[in-house]
Order: sequence, then structure tokens, then C-alpha cells
Amino acid sequence: MNLLHSILLLMILSCAAMALWFRNLMHSIIAMAAFSLLLALEFYLLQAPDVAIAEAGIGAGFFTAIAIITLLACRKKTVNKEEQR
Repeated sequence: MNLLHSILLLMILSCAAMALWFRNLMHSIIAMAAFSLLLALEFYLLQAPDVAIAEAGIGAGFFTAIAIITLLACRKKTVNKEEQR
């Protein structure tokens, strides 16, 4: 079980590092979604299923959707301003 926790924690750290390293914001959002899903799995393995469900629902689902919607809205505004010039 300790080996599984160690591998999972290394994967969590690598997802966090990738989210910081990527230049493309969409890739960073996807890395953060993977980070949240792996964190939810870790909480489940630590026998905290209520925290795991909250992390999966809010962290991976809701945050990812809000971040993608925000990113797309910002891109539309930038394109519209450039077209007006």
C-alpha cells in the first residue's frame, strides 16, 4: 500500500509541476484537472470518501469547467478587440 501511495503522490507532484510548466493555458487547466482527480483518488485510498467526492466534483469538475469557460471568454474578447482595430 505504501508503494501505491508513493506512486500516486509522485504523479500528483508531476501534474502540479506540469500545470506550472506549460505555456498554453488550456494544457495547464487539463493538468490541474488531472491533479484534482489524482488527489481525489488519494483521499479515497486514505479512506476519506466524502472528501474524495467533494474534490472530484468541485476540484476536477466545477473548477475545470469554470476555468475553460473563462479562458474561452477572454479569447473571444481579445479577438473582438483586435478585429475592431
